[in-house]
Amino acid sequence: MDARDLLRSFRMAGSASGRLAARSAWRRRRTDTRDLVRHGPERARVPGAALDADPQAGGGTVRFTRSSLRIRVAVGGAVFCGWDGAGPEPSYALAGGGAGGGGCPAADTRAVLEPDKDGWRVVSERMTVLVSRQGTVEIRTPGGLLLRRELPPRWWDPVGRTESAGRRWVQRSETPADARVYGLGGRAAGPRLPAGGYRLWNTDPGGSFGPGDDPLYITMPVQLVVADAGCHLIFHDSTWDGQVTLRDGEEGAGSGHDRPGGCEVRMDGGPLRYWVIAGTPARILAGWTALTGRPALPPRWALGHQHSRWGFGSEQEVRRVAAGYREHGLPLSVLHLDIDHLDGNRVFTVDRRRFPDLPGMAAELAGQGVRLVSIVDPAVKAEPGVAAYDGGIAADAFVRDARGGRVRGVVWPGEAVFPDFTDPAARSWWGGLYAERLAQGFAGVWHDMNEPVSFAAFGDATLPRSARHVLEGRGGDHREAHNVYGLAMARAGYEGLRRLRPEQRPFLFSRSGWVGMQRYGGTWSGDVATGWEGLRASLALVLGLGLCGVPYSGPDVGGFTGTPSPELYLRWFQLGAYLPFFRTHSAIGAGRREPWEFGPEVLAHAREALAGRMRLLPYLETLSHIARGTGAPYVRPLWWGSPGDRALRECGDAFLLGDALLVAPVLEPGAVSRTVRLPRGRWYDTVTGAVHRGRGQVVLDAPPDRIPVLARAGSVLPVAGADGAVELEAWAPRQGRTGSGVVFTGDPEGWDAPRMERFVSRWVDGEVVVERDGGGEPGYRVRVRGAAS
Repeated sequence: MDARDLLRSFRMAGSASGRLAARSAWRRRRTDTRDLVRHGPERARVPGAALDADPQAGGGTVRFTRSSLRIRVAVGGAVFCGWDGAGPEPSYALAGGGAGGGGCPAADTRAVLEPDKDGWRVVSERMTVLVSRQGTVEIRTPGGLLLRRELPPRWWDPVGRTESAGRRWVQRSETPADARVYGLGGRAAGPRLPAGGYRLWNTDPGGSFGPGDDPLYITMPVQLVVADAGCHLIFHDSTWDGQVTLRDGEEGAGSGHDRPGGCEVRMDGGPLRYWVIAGTPARILAGWTALTGRPALPPRWALGHQHSRWGFGSEQEVRRVAAGYREHGLPLSVLHLDIDHLDGNRVFTVDRRRFPDLPGMAAELAGQGVRLVSIVDPAVKAEPGVAAYDGGIAADAFVRDARGGRVRGVVWPGEAVFPDFTDPAARSWWGGLYAERLAQGFAGVWHDMNEPVSFAAFGDATLPRSARHVLEGRGGDHREAHNVYGLAMARAGYEGLRRLRPEQRPFLFSRSGWVGMQRYGGTWSGDVATGWEGLRASLALVLGLGLCGVPYSGPDVGGFTGTPSPELYLRWFQLGAYLPFFRTHSAIGAGRREPWEFGPEVLAHAREALAGRMRLLPYLETLSHIARGTGAPYVRPLWWGSPGDRALRECGDAFLLGDALLVAPVLEPGAVSRTVRLPRGRWYDTVTGAVHRGRGQVVLDAPPDRIPVLARAGSVLPVAGADGAVELEAWAPRQGRTGSGVVFTGDPEGWDAPRMERFVSRWVDGEVVVERDGGGEPGYRVRVRGAAS
């Protein structure tokens, strides 16, 4: 029992829920002891010497003494490598393919496996793959620069068994000494991941978390690596429990030679296969989301401010909060209802005593422009008479153990069973249950507790590892299904909402997920700790998830637990106003999060932040369409357009919002100014108009009423004018240069194709002029800024 287990046991001791959690933990342990197939004796294996090679469409297969390697270049440039006969499918990661329905992109038939001086090579448009006769795989740029070297892998095969699921494996790699790594899902320690170990097992930390806590709710075996030689993304496609250990390189180590960086990936099972995509960051994310699915497009209202609290407790309190926003002149788009609106915490129910007319309240709030969003947990109370339980029994939708019994755990409603979202029939049944939420007037849903969580006084707070899952008909246990449970639940909810309300885009976000979760919606930080470290972790999570292909995310503004100081709350609120998902939220025992609860000064400054958010809604909507079309995240690291700038790779305290804006949040108490490292180019302070030139550091004012926001020279971005109409804000390009921008407008909630317009700015006779790309009047009011600088 580790320290966290011990603390959890003391917290739960003596309570009724604690006794249930203790019983559940012992039951899980007994079940795994009885049913989990143990490895037993194992035999280590390496590929051995190369024997021959077989060219095939898009690449080919190299056969070694004790293994084989399949290389396949896909149309679009992504390269697949699979050992031991592993193919790209079935995979939960691929856009609709295999386990997710769709398929692997077609092979690029121009790529051919051909002999090389020490083995073989495959030359594609964006990279060259070299395979040595010992099994080393090198990924190089078309110009020959090394991006990554994968050393020969090692397996541990169970003696007497041949199924690949039982094979542990390790893959070690080397990267250039200057390389920096980002990604691996939602990591509080990022965005640049320091050397050390990162577990690949979606985990509820069992309380609020800060930068030192790992793993968290979303783990992904996805690394985006940035180096002078170029950028690349590598994805190891196994859903099993694993560990990634990163090692920093050192330039000039020993006798003037560089010591390479690198990593070690260890997996407890699953195929040894990976994808590599190389290019600029924008090209990588475009290729990555073409492979794993373009991000879902949120409805326009989901880009506004959202407010939540675990513990509203009644219709009267919800109305009071909504009225408070109106009375204080604060725009509000969404209110979220947590588990306290449910009948005994039972999913797909309503506590009629506290919420006697939920549909009526939803209609009333909708008339004021405020939508309702409902929490949905996967655990179903194991109680006959509960509609979801009875329906799940009839549909045979719940996870079973190796002996055929239904697996039980303990969550908020008490003893509970869990739908098997890896079963297509169970997904279809579950998706139909969202009709009840729509009938209550909810406009969207948020999935919680879906790692999945089963409370436990000790050990892993999830289902038994021996629990059986359908896994799209292949069959397997929870060791393989755990990490994709939240992803499959998101698919069930998204597809259900599309069937039930086909004319509207679903709004769904999920606490847990895996590679490809962006296809169904976004995510949020989970239970981030209230404190300055939690504020910093919030930004790290959003940046890291965006680089893994999940662009729509944000934190619990103010932190989930405790009561933030007025200063901390305000600085968190100001940061949230520039993140895609902007929601205040808190735990049932934590302090309130309404802006007026922190005094008149905070209220005034929060009002300014909200006004700024509303003004930027057309720009955020444009960024949402860009993310949908290209995979580019709304929130981008400072090195996004300048990956060769080593200093920017280390900067995790500021970010780009699209191409046009640079946001520098205040992350330290008492700060009224802050240092920011700028990318190359000219930048304007959006408040003072002062000009700053990158590359280099500048000190910017950060008074309590605002955080520094800079605009890139030449940017043309859509904003909301004083009357609410869209207008263009053009920041003057340098003399003799041109600028540009794009605007997306269209259906705010449905599926009609958006309208895209491009604009160009230039100097004409001493003035900045904006026109449509190709000529003509812009068709919008234009406000030029920075022309006098």
